Amino acid sequence: MAVSEEERGRLAAKFEVILPHLDERQRRLLLGAEARVLGHGGIRAVARAAGVREGTVAAGVDELEAGVAPLGRVRRAGGGRKPVTEHDPALMPALLGLVEPDERGDPMSPLRWTTKSLRHLAQELAGRGHKAGPDTIAALLYGEGFSLQGNAKTLEGRRHPDRDAQFGYINEQVKDYLSSGDPVVSVDTKKKELVGAFANKGREWRPAGEPAVVRTHDFADPQLGQVIPYGVYDLAADTGWVAVGTDHNTAAFAVATLRRWWDGYGRDRYPNAGRLLITADAGGSNGYRTRAWKTDLAALAAEIGLPITVCHFPPGTSKWNRIEHRLFAHISMNWRARPLTSHETIVHTIAATTTSSGLRVHAELDTGHYPTGVVITDEQMSTLAIDRHDWHGDWNYTLRPDPATPAGEPATALPPLHHLAALVHPAITGMPDSAWNDLINRLTVPHQAQHEAFLHNLRGHARPRGGGRKIRVTLSHQLLATLLHDRYQLPRKVIADLFGVAGTTINVAIRNTRTLLTQIQHPIEPSNIRLTNHTDLAAHTRTAGFTAPALIKTAS
Repeated sequence: MAVSEEERGRLAAKFEVILPHLDERQRRLLLGAEARVLGHGGIRAVARAAGVREGTVAAGVDELEAGVAPLGRVRRAGGGRKPVTEHDPALMPALLGLVEPDERGDPMSPLRWTTKSLRHLAQELAGRGHKAGPDTIAALLYGEGFSLQGNAKTLEGRRHPDRDAQFGYINEQVKDYLSSGDPVVSVDTKKKELVGAFANKGREWRPAGEPAVVRTHDFADPQLGQVIPYGVYDLAADTGWVAVGTDHNTAAFAVATLRRWWDGYGRDRYPNAGRLLITADAGGSNGYRTRAWKTDLAALAAEIGLPITVCHFPPGTSKWNRIEHRLFAHISMNWRARPLTSHETIVHTIAATTTSSGLRVHAELDTGHYPTGVVITDEQMSTLAIDRHDWHGDWNYTLRPDPATPAGEPATALPPLHHLAALVHPAITGMPDSAWNDLINRLTVPHQAQHEAFLHNLRGHARPRGGGRKIRVTLSHQLLATLLHDRYQLPRKVIADLFGVAGTTINVAIRNTRTLLTQIQHPIEPSNIRLTNHTDLAAHTRTAGFTAPALIKTAS
């Protein structure tokens, strides 16, 4: 039969792999067998595929058909050395008695308290009259289903009764934030690392005989010391931000890293964010019992103008935090067997960590000083702008961006913003009073819904009827602040001083108002006049025939 090109190619691939391992006679017999299978035309096809003479293949066919017996010695049935267990039937029970787990093994065996290496097992068996070498023992153990195993970290100690329910609560919070486009980050501290020529676990490819030379003892270098990597992992973006600290692992260091992440990445990534969710371990610098963690986070919330919600994993379950296996595990694999000889090496190695799924990491050195022993008093905690959730308020809480109302001071004590009324003028708004009032009316309902949603997210439940704090910066004020900034490019700091409020309040007001204006499809038309400071604003209002209000500078 005719042999196709596909069949010839298959034969050629097979011969290329097998023939180099055979002697001359074995090659002839293999080629002859293939030719016989192919039938007519097989000799020529096999010779071309193997790159040999057709006579060679024909000789192989002749030898097969002649029935020549195989050359060389063939062991007779039943020949060879008998298994050691046949000579010593008691060997296997004695061996199993030594290697069984402690709770099932021989309690009097000295090996109960020593390393059960093959050498020790052979010595112990020899002392009991059983002769077997380490290799024989290894074969016997493999045959009985034994293997070398390490410890399995599965015992988590005392299990909290609400452990699984807390996992479910965290999962629901994460899904809610991600579905609304708000940032969700996982934070934690990676283990401390010595800086210098110290051994690092793992192996990497290097020229034979040229391993990386490291110190024999792991004593910290007095000049280089050690580093503390603190990470922020963004669940939605699959990105990491790692600060390599050189001082102490404190709450201030943890929050400083979060602040750098927000200023350097989060603010641009989530320009319309209305809140921030953090998942963290139960202990350490970001533990649920750490007062400094809460107070520093409250300050951060006020700075960025966003409520910050924290959900802690129950004690003893830190391995479930996403940052452990989404970020830290890949960093450890990336620098395996690589001595961390300098701060620069550590930072660059962390920043070079990537995965096939798209992980990208930013790393930077933090040489700041973060002293330990900072005491947060009960009085400071009492004024903290914090809302504890109904479910495990110790593990789940929200830090508001506005400071708490001091004790004994009624909410109505906040000064009204009557001095701003003069700015609601057609020369400023660019529209007649009737159009301004109509715009306010159109924004009222979506503004109320937006504010209620904001409060609901803070508390985790709806507000009682008639409850809540009076709003100081009203819708009219928010719209005015947004108009001054977007129409005239008046800096936010000037607007904050004009209103007499913190800069973060103006930031939140402008962001929220822009969202409302987008909903009703009402753009703010930019003016050809640019106001850069209060003097420019005052000159513009004088031209229109009225006086601009004075600045009210705040401490923030």
